[in-house]
Amino acid sequence: MKKVFVFLVALVITLTVQAQTNLIARIHFVGADQISADSNFAAFTNLFCSPEVHALEEQTLDKLAREPYEFLRARISERLANQAERFRPLLDDLVSNEWLLEVRDATNGSPEFGLAIRLDHAHAQLWQTNLADALETWTKLPAGKIPDGWQLKKHLPPNLIRFARIGDWIVIGCGQDELPLNDEIAQRILNEKRPVAEAENYWLSLDVNWPRLAHWLPFTNQLNLPETSLQIFPKSGDLRFAGKLIYTQPLELQTESWRVPTNIISEPLVSFTALRGVQSWLEKQNGLKDIHDLLPNQVFVWALAQIPFQSYITAPVQNPTNAIRELDEKMTNDFAARLEKYSLGSIQLATNGTEIDWRGLPFVTPFVQAEHEAAGQFLFAGAFPNSPASEPLPPELFAELNRSNIVYYDWEITAERLPQVLNLSQLAFLLTNHPQLDENSAAAKWLKRIRPMLGNTVTEITQTAPNELTLTRKAPGGLTAIEFVALAHWLEATNFPFDLHLPPLPKKLTTP
Repeated sequence: MKKVFVFLVALVITLTVQAQTNLIARIHFVGADQISADSNFAAFTNLFCSPEVHALEEQTLDKLAREPYEFLRARISERLANQAERFRPLLDDLVSNEWLLEVRDATNGSPEFGLAIRLDHAHAQLWQTNLADALETWTKLPAGKIPDGWQLKKHLPPNLIRFARIGDWIVIGCGQDELPLNDEIAQRILNEKRPVAEAENYWLSLDVNWPRLAHWLPFTNQLNLPETSLQIFPKSGDLRFAGKLIYTQPLELQTESWRVPTNIISEPLVSFTALRGVQSWLEKQNGLKDIHDLLPNQVFVWALAQIPFQSYITAPVQNPTNAIRELDEKMTNDFAARLEKYSLGSIQLATNGTEIDWRGLPFVTPFVQAEHEAAGQFLFAGAFPNSPASEPLPPELFAELNRSNIVYYDWEITAERLPQVLNLSQLAFLLTNHPQLDENSAAAKWLKRIRPMLGNTVTEITQTAPNELTLTRKAPGGLTAIEFVALAHWLEATNFPFDLHLPPLPKKLTTP
């Protein structure tokens, strides 16, 4: 009996490991209806229930509803009919209701998809009818419901779709040859009435093997992310993040003692970021190979409250004066000449050789300078003159850094930091001829609406294994100011959602 028990345990472990190693992505969302019903988190639900939020949501879902058509039109025929009106109400259900999506590598070399969503009878019928109608139009399927095991055209993989109604859930499987994932999700619902365990208390959970996903969605290579696990849940009026980043190789992080330049950084702060162990990563970036000797292992970023452009960055280096001269030589040979040619200001090296200024720009005068203080020697850069040190940094800040395994710490008053980031990004896009965020756009109005309700955001990343980083965050709105602005630009982009790059720089900045 004991041997049988051991065998069964080993079998379960083997099957679990196999499922995890085949996993491409798993996302579980409890649904906006369930989140809104949480009386202990009214502040968050109010934050995302304004007319501006609804306008941005409608615009985004309208764009997403067109994506199946755009995706298939490029691969099958320009004359393919647009089925956006059939997909659009299904996206509303994905926002409102609980659902689980899993994607796995199958033995035949193609991915298998399984989607389970909790719906009432009317909405379940709508899904079945609309999907059948869309597929009928695209593949000339005879009218009617989606038959079990129906085969799509060979040039439109995956070629097997299965639709099942189980209690108050519908399960849709999609793949080739067989659908074991679909059967597994259906069995979970039969056994537990849900596709996930009842004990979970998060709002959103995801596990993504980004390198494996990039094989099927190459645009995700732009993110350059490792395998990621993340859960988002409410606690004490904040959204909390708990996640892990798992790398295929050990991280070569050199986490020497922090060297905080306390004479340069001073109050009143609205944000502070500290990062260490970064040199090994910087050395692998193609665009930085030419300045290998300038690459630091620690970086500090902060912003002051008085003026929108008072955001700064500093990093300890061995010889900042030599670094300034080397940087000036590299800029003078190429970039500075382009700036002068197209009336974008000029790069000037100070007579003492310890500072480089970018002059002739509106509102700002970017600079890089050498600094010497008790903590060491630093390169110091900003877009606006630094204010004299008036108050020392709070001791609580150093207490947060006083842990051996912490590699990243970020604190900000997001409501105050958001307009600073937006102003800096708008100025940068103006100077480089990139499209700015239209102040009348849905995303810009959304940012303006939510700003007063955003409080302190704290993010920490610690190294918890040679190849593993652990992330935690608490934030009223879930995101930092930079992330809010980046999200707004992405949602308003003409190439949303499948291109994460900015539009290319104008030729005047990329050609001599």
